[in-house]
Amino acid sequence: MNTFVAYEFRNPDLLATALTHRSASARHNERLEFLGDALLGFIIADVLHERFPTADEGGLTRARAALVNRDTLAEIAREFDVGALLRLGEGELKSGGWRRSSILANAVEAVTAAIYLDGGMDACRSAVLRWFERRLAAANPGAAPKDAKTELQEYLQARKRPLPSYRTLAEEGPPHDRKFRIECLIEGYPPVIAESNSRRGGEQDAARLALKGLRTGELP
Repeated sequence: MNTFVAYEFRNPDLLATALTHRSASARHNERLEFLGDALLGFIIADVLHERFPTADEGGLTRARAALVNRDTLAEIAREFDVGALLRLGEGELKSGGWRRSSILANAVEAVTAAIYLDGGMDACRSAVLRWFERRLAAANPGAAPKDAKTELQEYLQARKRPLPSYRTLAEEGPPHDRKFRIECLIEGYPPVIAESNSRRGGEQDAARLALKGLRTGELP
């Protein structure tokens, strides 16, 4: 068994679904991704809250964001060779989908949810802590970098302005090469639009562009 899935499923179909991309079957892992994303955020937040009793909310939030994001999840997937476990459609196989960060990160989320549904929170937490062990040991809320969305939010809060909102304008392209067009809306300013191969990436890119525009005066 691949060391990533070091858990014996009572219902192996859950694991099979978690590792199935939408390009391969109508029964794919997107619903599990949704649940797994929430579970990862909760488990990592719980661990950080316990380990760093004096850290403030901002530091803990940034530390969690540095750990639970597409790039980090994809790195973990590569370390455990999760790509070799994926079930992909013909188009994804030809384009090297097993190497794509978005697909790998989504698989980590989906497997997280599958373990939770099959074995409960204790089993899920144990798996997540094993995957993140090295990164959690190095975590430092006091030094965690701020992501673009957090920076934009803090910039607006400091000026007593309403917080931004994000909207998906379009989702286009084949399953193996999806493109998301994301709009960042800030009251009193024109919308800022960015494109990415994931909603999260698009939101971060739009926030980064908006923040740059506010700081340089490019946004009227």
